[in-house]
Amino acid sequence: MDMTNFWPALGMVTFAGLATGIGSLISFLSKNTSPRFLAIALGFSAGVMIYVSFMEILPGAGESFSASGLPQGVANFRMVAGFFAGIALMAVIDLLVPKFENPHEVHSTVCAKGKNLHRLGVLSAIAIAVHNFPEGLATFAVALQEPRLGVAIAIAIAIHNIPEGIAISVPIYCATGSRKKAFRWSFLSGLSEPLGALIGFFFFRAFFTDLVLGWLLAGVAGIMVYISLDELLPTAEEHGEHHLCIMGLVAGMAVMAGSLLLLE
Repeated sequence: MDMTNFWPALGMVTFAGLATGIGSLISFLSKNTSPRFLAIALGFSAGVMIYVSFMEILPGAGESFSASGLPQGVANFRMVAGFFAGIALMAVIDLLVPKFENPHEVHSTVCAKGKNLHRLGVLSAIAIAVHNFPEGLATFAVALQEPRLGVAIAIAIAIHNIPEGIAISVPIYCATGSRKKAFRWSFLSGLSEPLGALIGFFFFRAFFTDLVLGWLLAGVAGIMVYISLDELLPTAEEHGEHHLCIMGLVAGMAVMAGSLLLLE
């Protein structure tokens, strides 16, 4: 394993995770969150992750399996199996984490009355932290091997995390009137991303081989696609016009494709 990229990769993951704090600050400083902007931004994030997953990460997984000495047919089968295993992992997490209200949807920054707002905010923070854990490992794994891809994924995850910060901070702030408490919970939920990266790194480090890298990259591709299809695109559709979401999606793919061509 190339350790020269360790600190840059960890920095990328930390930046992505702490974007929940940015979302929290936005909820305090703005009266309303622009649904049109969020639709485009979330669509853009999904476009980046989908393009990178299918065009870079998944082929990289296949190359790693082939490099381990497996026959091409077996390597391709494991690549596909790892991809769907990543999707299954995120689906299981969604099933296990109770959702009293979808924590990935953007909430209005205007306070509403309710007895359980504080509890809702805390539960949202916990649910998002659980979701962020494998996202941190996914971002870190890619950034460690391909820093140029890591930057793109970190930015996409950061965009994805901003509305999550809003979802956490708004109900807590409305319930307690404390910006500090709301920001603290939002900030702590984002720390689960670098925590997931570090735990995953030290777990895989002892037996890191081309075979392990293949499984890891294939799973990362599945995680990224699941996040895009289950969280980003539905949220974008919910808060903006359909065509704005698609425009953002295509723009994300185009920007990602162009940047990869320039970096070759």
